[in-house]
Amino acid sequence: MVIWIIGLSAAGKSTLANAIVKKIREQNKKVCLLDGDLIRDLFKNDVDHSVDGRYRNAERLSTISKFLGEQGIPVVAAVLSIFPGWQDWNRLNIKNYYQIYIKVSMKKLKVRETKGLYKAANAGTLSNVVGVDIEFPEPKNSDLVINNDIDNLDFNLMADEILKNYFAKSL
Repeated sequence: MVIWIIGLSAAGKSTLANAIVKKIREQNKKVCLLDGDLIRDLFKNDVDHSVDGRYRNAERLSTISKFLGEQGIPVVAAVLSIFPGWQDWNRLNIKNYYQIYIKVSMKKLKVRETKGLYKAANAGTLSNVVGVDIEFPEPKNSDLVINNDIDNLDFNLMADEILKNYFAKSL
């Protein structure tokens, strides 16, 4: 089982991923949390945030997710996932693949984000920011689309519903 959570920075990917992982671990089951930044750190930041660097990282995330899933280890991946080709590859090559897209307007993201990425990109002091100077193609074939333009979305409740409705038999 691989839960692949897609969204722009500050959309809520990590929050939802962590809520799902916590609930799986509360059942005394193993699960692996993957995040784009964690994989970058694991490989000693040998790729940058350019489109080419992001592509290489996307390849790593997909192939690691497939490998772990084949070993019977559930994976929850929180990723920007800007390459539709890798999303298609995941669906074709990963058993029990479930894609979630957290959709948030750029207006809301700019208010919500804490890293200052969008502000710096709009000021011209930071480049290679997805959604500003790198296109973010909206995923077309997600199994679930979550509108997170609202404040105070209950991610714990959302995690319960995802696990209950889609993965009760897989865990």
